[in-house]
Amino acid sequence: MKLLDITYVALLAAFMGALGFVPPIMLSFTPVPITLQTFGVLLAGGVLGAKRGAWSMIIFLLLVAAGAPLLSGGRGGFAVFLGPSAGYLISWPITALCLGYLISRFSKLRLGRILLINLTVGILMMYIIGIPVQAFIMHIKLTDAIITSLVYIPGDILKATLASYLVYRLAKSPAIKRNLHKNAETL
Repeated sequence: MKLLDITYVALLAAFMGALGFVPPIMLSFTPVPITLQTFGVLLAGGVLGAKRGAWSMIIFLLLVAAGAPLLSGGRGGFAVFLGPSAGYLISWPITALCLGYLISRFSKLRLGRILLINLTVGILMMYIIGIPVQAFIMHIKLTDAIITSLVYIPGDILKATLASYLVYRLAKSPAIKRNLHKNAETL
């Protein structure tokens, strides 16, 4: 990676840490909190592209695993990867990679396309990985975990909409647009 790539990756990882300072919304019926950090994942893939977006999430999660209290609510340490949120955390680099790759495939970005990708690939991928792991760790049926997770959908739609708008606006920047396409070619 070039120095500029490393800087972008570090900035997005730092942004994820800053989003962790926003207190989580804890719900009485599930140990998985509502946080703003899924918004950061959607931005990582959309703004940095596939490779750098995934690397920013990997670096962030390595810092968390090392004990940095960067997750919402001041959580950190390896234990978070053994808890009910583990699947969601593991999905972050994969989601950023897929989002960045798909968004970079369009020669002309439209807000509707970005939103569709964020909702169908971004949010759905986090659920596909996160919900089964949550069910396994909590020793509950998968259907119960799915039903419990329905509460996250309105907030995730809002976060995906906001992230899509920001990606759309930032993609008009020549530097971001060039880097998205360059990043896709090296994948």
